[in-house]
Amino acid sequence: MEHSASFLMDGVLLLGFGLGFVLLFRKLGLGATLGYLVAGAVVGPHVLNLAGDAEAMIPVAELGITLLLFIVGLELSPSRLWAMKSEIFGLGLLQVVLCGLALSALLYFATPFTIGAALAIGLPLALSSTAQVLPMLQSAGRLHTPFGERAFSILLFQDLSIIPLLTIVAALSRNPAQDTGPPGWQMVIQTLLAVAGLVLAGRFLVRPLFRLISRLGEREMFIVAALAVVVAAAALMEALGLSTALGAFIAGVMLADTPFRHEIEADVEPFRSILLGLFFLAVGMMLDLSVIAANPLFVVGTALALIATKTVVIGALGLAFGMRWQGALALGLLLSQGGEFGFVLFTRAQQGLLIEPEAASLFGAIVTLSMATTPFLMMLTKRIRREVPVAEVRDGPRRDGASALVVGYGRFGQTVAQMLILSDIPVTLIDTDTEMIDVAGTFGAKVYFGDGTRIDLLRQAGAGEASMILFCLDGDNPTADLLQSVREHFPQAKIYARVFDRRSLIDLRDAPLDYAIREVMESAVQMARAALEELGDSLQDVDKAEAAYRANDSERLDLQKGEGNYRAGIDRMITQEARAARGKPVEE
Repeated sequence: MEHSASFLMDGVLLLGFGLGFVLLFRKLGLGATLGYLVAGAVVGPHVLNLAGDAEAMIPVAELGITLLLFIVGLELSPSRLWAMKSEIFGLGLLQVVLCGLALSALLYFATPFTIGAALAIGLPLALSSTAQVLPMLQSAGRLHTPFGERAFSILLFQDLSIIPLLTIVAALSRNPAQDTGPPGWQMVIQTLLAVAGLVLAGRFLVRPLFRLISRLGEREMFIVAALAVVVAAAALMEALGLSTALGAFIAGVMLADTPFRHEIEADVEPFRSILLGLFFLAVGMMLDLSVIAANPLFVVGTALALIATKTVVIGALGLAFGMRWQGALALGLLLSQGGEFGFVLFTRAQQGLLIEPEAASLFGAIVTLSMATTPFLMMLTKRIRREVPVAEVRDGPRRDGASALVVGYGRFGQTVAQMLILSDIPVTLIDTDTEMIDVAGTFGAKVYFGDGTRIDLLRQAGAGEASMILFCLDGDNPTADLLQSVREHFPQAKIYARVFDRRSLIDLRDAPLDYAIREVMESAVQMARAALEELGDSLQDVDKAEAAYRANDSERLDLQKGEGNYRAGIDRMITQEARAARGKPVEE
């Protein structure tokens, strides 16, 4: 009972401090990861000493990393992963090799370490923190951009490199009593067989299992089955001495192109968030502040050298792979920290008598310190990385005889443009979102960079000869002044605009629009039609209800436009109370 009470108290303290520091650091714009690390350090044995053994919590908390890789795998279909192979085995391989050798050389020449010890420490330091970087990319919405895919390719290869790195550390071991395990070539074969086994299990066992669960309609079983698949894949890899996260990732990829992907992701995500938070709390608790206090210059200096070396090497690789310098710098800074797998490799190096236990603890503190700097580095360099305007290196729109100009190529503009193209209408596409432009380019769409609300840019794009200009902007509605200016400069062009709701339409009541569509209206009408049909109304009754609604809405909108008041025509609101008061349908 005492043990149970102690466990519960530890849980309350960890979750409470974690929640408090994460809220504080989120408010300061420093990210959740740093909040968890600081919370763990404060609760841990080296500050307040309030919680229990962090090392005992690590195996459970590492499930958070495993679930994170599973969720990432769910978002990458096998075909998409295959398309990334050149960056995984090109950019990823070069990053691990060059960063590992550079850091090993730095340690060998700057410290009294032997070559074996320098390699045993320098090679693991080449790995970055998957648990930190991927959530940062996800929260910023950049995971599925070209930049995010490059970062993920490097992280994925780093997971694959755990196998050869363990082999190298074992080969360097000076402990004759240590079980070095199977040779490297045997581990490679085991890895390939394990991957093949997971692929076959995913196709012939896991998919039919989820299909059966979906027929039974037991939602709770989705959660149980998803967690069972993740744990089983991770356990298989761990039994072979491989990366548990790699097994979970492959399991996710095998389910990525199934209809159950979104359901599984929604079920697993809460577990991933909690366990990943516990992982960083445990890492923070293990941060030995006394080691840092005893060697402050070495710890801080080595952490800075680690960050600088990886930033320079990864940034140079980014430039070599065609990235602009801002993106290359961002990639280098994002991956400049040490990674969680470094702790595992340092322990193996210690067991192999390559380094002393004090050195393992010292470099564990260096890795943790480097992880804590990443949010600061990304925040402090944000302005520098965006200093050069993207417009200077992007193709601007040009006059090419298009009949229609589509301004805004988001989710709305894509549909409009594709329907025009299907009808053989030449279009020119314009947008300011460079990441979206790059993604659209991978699908074969040519989107020009530029601010389509500027008259000079529209003229450059051929608005003077176009028959139609369609404003399909996400978020911001075109202003009345802009539309008036467009009409004056390009009188031959019809002006179409997408607006958000009726308030937006009322604001544009005096604008020279040939056609405007309210985004929220048409989809709502379609849902209401589907609901009425499902409830048994005849098609004639459904059409009658839609016509009555549209007529009533049009009358009310005319009143609102005429008075410039949102509350005008309030007596035309269709409510159950109004219907009951009149004793008859509103449309009558």
